[in-house]
Amino acid sequence: MLAAGLRATASGCAALLVGAFGDPGLTELRAATGVPVVGLGEAALREAAAGGTPFGIATTTPLLAGSIAAQVTALGLAHRYTGLRLTTDAPERLSADPDSLLDQLERAVRACAVRDGARAVVIGGGPLGEAAEALRARCAVRIVAPVPAACREIVRRLSG
Repeated sequence: MLAAGLRATASGCAALLVGAFGDPGLTELRAATGVPVVGLGEAALREAAAGGTPFGIATTTPLLAGSIAAQVTALGLAHRYTGLRLTTDAPERLSADPDSLLDQLERAVRACAVRDGARAVVIGGGPLGEAAEALRARCAVRIVAPVPAACREIVRRLSG
């Protein structure tokens, strides 16, 4: 029954994007729909690790730590993963204060690069896309934003 519902949902779609960093339901969607299915987290992690690049993740949500580690391992990228850095304030507080969000994410990104040796840093979470764009100008390390990474992956899959 679930598979039929997923197929009906995907009917008429050229591809599907799973819009949550932990990529919930990705495997089920791939098995049931027959169209390219791309997850935000998977696309960002693969893009960051491309060419053997050591990468880290900076995010605001401590609750993502376990699923991020599991996803990195499941994708076979653990040997390139330098670790996770978190902002210090609660995600809810940061979402109400964009300047503080940007400052704290910048510190997390710099820690990924300087302390952990990352040469690319994924900003963990689709809603942090605007901050990711701003961080590109503020940080020397390559910043990977999940939504654009997933869009590039969909284009690659549909073009190839």
